[in-house]
Amino acid sequence: MAIKIKPLGDRVIISPIEPKEVVKGGIIIPDSAKEKPMQGKVVAAGPGALNKKGERLPMDVKEGDVVLYGKYSGTEVKLDDEKYIIMHQEEILGILG
Repeated sequence: MAIKIKPLGDRVIISPIEPKEVVKGGIIIPDSAKEKPMQGKVVAAGPGALNKKGERLPMDVKEGDVVLYGKYSGTEVKLDDEKYIIMHQEEILGILG
């Protein structure tokens, strides 16, 4: 997937993974009752932040990782009718593996 934006520093671009519409009991959840997704796939990652010496710090996440993030983390953007979230790496809670 090629996107038209490149993250800078320690920022990542995440494509949210929408929760399933049907739960184990077979109940269908309407759109108005769904919570904001808190997991997604990293589609792009910046080169990493710079430390005080000017050295580049490596990123802990890479393109293709499925991550968990806070409910109100990052900034939502829409590119080519797709929703993405841009956030700092520190806002990511963990990598699903």
